[in-house]
Amino acid sequence: MPDAGPSFTVKLAESEAELRAAQRLRYDVFVRELGGGGKMVDHEAGLEQDQFDPYFDHMLAYDDATGEVVGVYRLLPGERAIELGQFYSEDEYDLTVLKQSGRKLLELGRSCLHPDYRGGTAMYHLWNGLAGYVAEREIEVLFGVASFHGINVQELAQPLSMLHHNHLAPPDLRVRAQPDVFQSMDLVAPDALDRREAMVQVPALIKAYLRLGGFVGEGAFIDHAFNTTDVCLILDTARMNERQRRIYGGA
Repeated sequence: MPDAGPSFTVKLAESEAELRAAQRLRYDVFVRELGGGGKMVDHEAGLEQDQFDPYFDHMLAYDDATGEVVGVYRLLPGERAIELGQFYSEDEYDLTVLKQSGRKLLELGRSCLHPDYRGGTAMYHLWNGLAGYVAEREIEVLFGVASFHGINVQELAQPLSMLHHNHLAPPDLRVRAQPDVFQSMDLVAPDALDRREAMVQVPALIKAYLRLGGFVGEGAFIDHAFNTTDVCLILDTARMNERQRRIYGGA
């Protein structure tokens, strides 16, 4: 019989050990690989962690063959953000338009895969788990920051401008980078865009959200601690078409 490839189990972390496994993978990707940092990063133990972790649900993808955590997602339902006092991304983006919408919100973040599993099916399994989580909790709008590697805005002018001109959120979803950190994404005029070149520079995760009908907020945030340029992605489940729903559900 042909090799069906690796199989995965996706679940929410239920113990301190499972949370640590997620933080170890995040350290390998965000700190070792991408050069990020942060006040609570534990270099000795190899853990990427912050003060928000206790409030989030942590979705883990395990490779069934090895038992290793190879993919993670961090999820914060709106009601828990109220308990916490803010969403994680509120330091970067003004989320008033979403918070006043009366809709059920879910913030996503810290998504990463072990390098050996990129381009395979691990991300689809995580997304399938996420779709189940969203359906169970009747979430209506998903959002969160996603990153370009590096902080040189001129090098990212094409993809940032392409997102701004072609994928800007409609007014009822249009969050905006906080005024004191606002970095315009309108850097290249529409007629000077090289869409193919721009898409080459767009990270896979952002492309995946765009395929699902996702939008971006207005303005980017330069995250010097993480050595990234962040955009805010917003996905309205009510605006998804059937093809997009099938992709999102892992079909």
